[in-house]
Amino acid sequence: MKEKILRKSDRLSSGDEIYSLILYNDEINTFDHVIKSLVEICGHDSVQAEQCALIVHLKGSCDIKLGIREVLQAMSRSLNAKGLNSQVLKV
Repeated sequence: MKEKILRKSDRLSSGDEIYSLILYNDEINTFDHVIKSLVEICGHDSVQAEQCALIVHLKGSCDIKLGIREVLQAMSRSLNAKGLNSQVLKV
């Protein structure tokens, strides 16, 4: 899979539509795998990743990142490639 290079122009501006990257619970992946994936792919620190993993486990899903669609879709593909279930939705 080709990586997308993030640039300052990829940041949200006032006219951009906001999207959300949502992670869904599953019965397959361990907390450690989910936490490591969120740190590696989404840039979360370990505490934030652990909190997201716990919310996903308890509530079934969690908005893990807000941003522009293209960047979040790349993150979602990477998470899905690691066996996690995620998708990007318009806020």
